[in-house]
Amino acid sequence: MTGVPAAAAGGASGARRAASGAASGKVPGSAVGRTAARSAEGGTSGTGHGAGGSGAAVGEGSDSAGVDAQGEDKGARGGKLTAAAVNQASVWNIANLLTMLRLVLVPAFVALMLADGGYDPAWRALAWAAFAIAMITDIFDGHLARTYNLVTDFGKIADPIADKAIMGAALICLSALGDLPWWVTGVILGRELGITLLRFVVIRYGVIPASRGGKLKTLTQGVAVGMYVLALTGWLATLRWWVMAAAVVLTVVTGLDYVKQAIVLRRQGIAERKAALEEKEA
Repeated sequence: MTGVPAAAAGGASGARRAASGAASGKVPGSAVGRTAARSAEGGTSGTGHGAGGSGAAVGEGSDSAGVDAQGEDKGARGGKLTAAAVNQASVWNIANLLTMLRLVLVPAFVALMLADGGYDPAWRALAWAAFAIAMITDIFDGHLARTYNLVTDFGKIADPIADKAIMGAALICLSALGDLPWWVTGVILGRELGITLLRFVVIRYGVIPASRGGKLKTLTQGVAVGMYVLALTGWLATLRWWVMAAAVVLTVVTGLDYVKQAIVLRRQGIAERKAALEEKEA
């Protein structure tokens, strides 16, 4: 026995005992297979029965590792699906719902504004109510989104569209009815669309922040257009003309200021990129 390791001897004897037990009918065939497998593992490892047990343990560990890997894979996929569901659900927050309401109010406002020829005071009052609700929701949806971290990609796209849509619809309806000169509508809408495009052009260099003048312009425009939507007469009709004149002036002045900011921002961005490139080459 000196030339055979004890583990091999133990493994061979274990196999013989298992075989003899199977021949006598004491050990089921499945037990023979399991015993022979364990004995073979023990003999191969050279560490006796303990190694056979550890070999089985390794096999079981591999199986469990595979199960764990599958579980982690399923967990990762489940996490991605959950994250996607959360992102999808986050679109339906109060800020975005207000934005959607403003979009729905655009066709409703147009219908009310043009009802019965567009000159009935009652329909104009209802149109003013729709316009006022739209302008108020414009204030609250942005505030809610920033305060409660409800900013979404949908909101970033839909909010400015809703703003331009309700204002543009009101201006076009007023000009079509002859209440407001077309050049006023052209100046305001041209400025709004031009500044929006300008923001996209210079976005690679930075973001043009909304100024106090821009916010005052928006408020003045809303008040002026709202006064024109109502069928006002007398001194109120004269007052709305002056309010609209102030809105046009603020529209032009703030537009020029945004153009100036865009030029400065672009120059700074180009200079910074050039400096970074020179530093990298050096």
